[in-house]
Amino acid sequence: MNGPVSAVDLDREEVKKGLEDGSILLVDVREPQEYAAGHIPGSVSHPLSTFDPDALPAGRRIVFSCAAGVRSLRAIEFAQAAGRDLREHYRGGFKDWVAAGEPVE
Repeated sequence: MNGPVSAVDLDREEVKKGLEDGSILLVDVREPQEYAAGHIPGSVSHPLSTFDPDALPAGRRIVFSCAAGVRSLRAIEFAQAAGRDLREHYRGGFKDWVAAGEPVE
């Protein structure tokens, strides 16, 4: 896939709403030590360094998240290259979440 990655930016409110109503699966692609140090409640860890798009559950609305929105775009790129129709990520990521005073696990 050599074209531009097809991505959809979600903001904090969209992510919060999706987590609250269970409509999204927030996939944190930061490294394990970053995730362990603090993560968005309800998110699951799939580090970009060992990223396998096939390990992601089918049939869920998957939204990628990282520290600031860079690695989540890479995850979208990898997923699309593997034939997965995944394009949503949390623009701003964990830094935006923390800066807004949202709860952290």
